[in-house]
Amino acid sequence: MSTSFMTAVAIAGDVRSGARSATEVAQDTLERVRRLNPEVNAFTEVTERRALADAAAIDAALARGEALGPLAGVPFAVKNLFDIAGVTTLAGSIIERDTPPAAVDGWAVKKLREAGGVCIGALNMDEYAYGFTTENSHYGPCRNPHDTSRTAGGSSGGSGAAVAAGLVPLTLGTDTNGSIRVPASLNGIFGLKPTYGRLSRAGSVAFVPSLDHIGPFARSVGDIAAAYDALQGRDPADAGQTPRAVEPVTGVAGEGIAGLRIGRLTGYFDAPMSEAARSAVHRIAEALKAGAVAAPEITAAGRSAAFVITASEGAKQHLEHLRHRRADLEPLSRDRLLAGSLVPAQWYLHAQQVRALWRDAMAELFRDWDVLIAPATAVPATTLGQDVLEIDGQTLPLRPAFGLFTQPITCIGLPVLAVPVQKASGVLPIGVQLIAAPWREDLLVRAGGFLEAAGICTAPVAPDFAA
Repeated sequence: MSTSFMTAVAIAGDVRSGARSATEVAQDTLERVRRLNPEVNAFTEVTERRALADAAAIDAALARGEALGPLAGVPFAVKNLFDIAGVTTLAGSIIERDTPPAAVDGWAVKKLREAGGVCIGALNMDEYAYGFTTENSHYGPCRNPHDTSRTAGGSSGGSGAAVAAGLVPLTLGTDTNGSIRVPASLNGIFGLKPTYGRLSRAGSVAFVPSLDHIGPFARSVGDIAAAYDALQGRDPADAGQTPRAVEPVTGVAGEGIAGLRIGRLTGYFDAPMSEAARSAVHRIAEALKAGAVAAPEITAAGRSAAFVITASEGAKQHLEHLRHRRADLEPLSRDRLLAGSLVPAQWYLHAQQVRALWRDAMAELFRDWDVLIAPATAVPATTLGQDVLEIDGQTLPLRPAFGLFTQPITCIGLPVLAVPVQKASGVLPIGVQLIAAPWREDLLVRAGGFLEAAGICTAPVAPDFAA
């Protein structure tokens, strides 16, 4: 079997046993990227020389009898706002072309390499992570492997597409308002947004510091767990990280859901959505024997607070660009950043107060429930260039609509695992969110592992790329 269709855990097992060399895996991956990436435009940089050198070092370590890490020889790639030593971190912008190459790997890249991973390159994204479609005018749109006329989602679109196309088994993305869960949903793969403050963001370009998360994409829950465990650890360089002991989740995927109190969020989370989204939520709720749970009345206000916080903090990050490089920003990013720069301080302070009330309301729910279910996106992948959605007789602006169900959850930093339901609409996959209380990523892995073992949630390579 080509390593392109193997899980990361299986690849690492083969490399540790000597069944495959890390160099063979890297060469196979690089050849597949060269051949297929032009169809999806997931990669903006391929680090071939470095990948082969890292793979050779792993093979040499094995030959010396040294123990190899849990991701030994596993190819991975990262959203291009993570620092990769020797590579300019573009963050989807032409402005950053003037920036010197990164001197060292960012924390997350370093941690995956320490676990034995082999970095293959950097991935396409919305400029400065401000978007939901990865229709990047500087580096071209990222295309969905299930239908290349459609979006891969964003802002971590390249991270989702690279996994769905079988280019690499594991990628990293970031999530501020849904930028892991939206691409996971549209590309039919698994994506984890951990608890806010759990993983270090050092060595990645900030967008909204009080909302930014990092997390992995993969085609199996086991791979999600292995990557998440490798990324844990205290990093003094990230002042936003919450001091927390390492709490491994590898191995809990097989524990099942016995004893878990699982509910399906209603009310706000019954907002207009396609039949595909409704069907996917129903299938997951039925499989997990979920009861109905009314979402707090403040949910919509929580999403509004996220909009204000995003606009305000995002604009602050890019004030110098607005002053001196405005013409080099993508028009959509530029307009939203300009609007954010005009947000009154009183609005921002009020949004933080609403955020606190919304957090308290959800904390009350988790007194009675362990895992909550909600849609990930209202629709499957839409056509590139599309600007509006027609759902249940309503016309909605497309880009904000992609964050309809994800944005409120990010605002209060809850951990979420996006799980895929294949062809819920008859053609395209779509995702569902599994949500837990802070620091309970283990419960998400248990529920996701149960769904995967039952065949409800699977993430095969997109059919057109399964050759």
